[in-house]
Amino acid sequence: MQDSQELIERIKLGSKPLSKSHRRIAQYIASHYDKAVYMTAVALGRACGVSESTVVRFAMAMGYEGYPELREALASVVRQRLTSEQRFELTQGLEQSDVLAAVLKNDARNIRKTMEGISQQDFEEAAQRLLSARRVYLMGLRSAAPLAQFMYHYLHQILSDVLLVHNTTGDVFEEIARIGRRDVLVGISFPRYSARTLECMRFARGRGAQVVGLTDGDMSPLREVSDVCLCADTNMASFVDSLAAPMSVINALVVSVGLRRHDELAEHFRQLEEIWNAHSVYLNRPDA
Repeated sequence: MQDSQELIERIKLGSKPLSKSHRRIAQYIASHYDKAVYMTAVALGRACGVSESTVVRFAMAMGYEGYPELREALASVVRQRLTSEQRFELTQGLEQSDVLAAVLKNDARNIRKTMEGISQQDFEEAAQRLLSARRVYLMGLRSAAPLAQFMYHYLHQILSDVLLVHNTTGDVFEEIARIGRRDVLVGISFPRYSARTLECMRFARGRGAQVVGLTDGDMSPLREVSDVCLCADTNMASFVDSLAAPMSVINALVVSVGLRRHDELAEHFRQLEEIWNAHSVYLNRPDA
């Protein structure tokens, strides 16, 4: 797995001598990768003064099947490197009347790509590790915090010992200090990746715990520190992270774990309903 810097260097240098037109494309992408990733082959060719077919041949010379594969690799670089200011700049060309449709279509596209790419085997393995754990630690910081909170809300109703790592003590390492070999840490992070989440995942592995990662793809640093890793697309339509696909994966994971504890969970929910009704937790139905 090559990281973002390796990809840029590969484009700069090439695996073999490049023609003059290919060198021009390589130099443009290396200097303007944040713009190139959003360009079609036609637009990139126009910016470099070459034809669309030359851009396609360049992508193939770099070892990709075609230009779409090169753009996908560049997208991973951009997601890792863009600052909040740069992310916001990307939305300046978005018309106000197009926002709703653009964001919903982007979220739907991310879910579709996740469905096509996620490993069923890894999904099943992640569910089994959660079921077998003595204690499950859930960790998602910054923009990933709502994902971890959502997962905790349901998972702690299914499993007997679930802990949400939310940095209330001032140091997350204090919250996972007791993690051990029979435990599982679920680390959730997407570009820009949380350095603290990555450090805690490494710490957990060092203590012999199993680590399940939820991130965006092969170039994510979370993959290297995970025993099993689930990937969900988070391509942005704006400066706001698209978390629709990760939320769907978490939803599916919770459902899978719940189905494997069907009888115990059914009894637990029956008891909860009695408690909720006794204390008016939810509004009664009009016909109740």
